[in-house]
Order: sequence, then C-alpha cells, then structure tokens
Amino acid sequence: MRVAVICQDKPDHLEVRKANRDAHKAHIKESGLVEMAGPFLNGGGDMCGSLIILTVDTLDQAQDWAANDPYAKAGLFADVQLQIWDKVVG
Repeated sequence: MRVAVICQDKPDHLEVRKANRDAHKAHIKESGLVEMAGPFLNGGGDMCGSLIILTVDTLDQAQDWAANDPYAKAGLFADVQLQIWDKVVG
C-alpha cells in the first residue's frame, strides 16, 4: 500500500530543516520505502513542509518510518498526517 506522509513545519524552523536535511535524505535512501518525496515551498520559495509517498505493507510500518525521520526527531514539524493513498495517474 502507499501512504502519504504530509508534514507542515513549525514557523521559523527553516534552520532546523537545513541542519537535519542530510540525515533526512539518508533516512529516505536507507529505508527503501520511499517512492517519491519533496518539500513544500512557501510564497518566498523557502521549504516549509514535506510530502513523502511510502510504499509499505502496513500503516504501522509507515508510522514507524515517520517517527524515526530525523526531521521529526529534531522537532521540525508542527503537524504530521499519514493518509493511505491510491495512485491513479502518473
């Protein structure tokens, strides 16, 4: 199944994101669960959240992935939602 991990950063936390970006990207690569991912951008072009599409066997597996994301561990996110997603196009 695919699960969308939808994250919104806390205000004024761009430096936290930048400081943990390499570890976050390593987590993506090492897990082997990420189908696609990228940051949301605000009106000024700065990163302000994330959208990650995971391919997992269970929702628990997706929750574990999200909880162990270095961004989450660093306290970057104001909100994280996990939603089962059905790819139709693309």
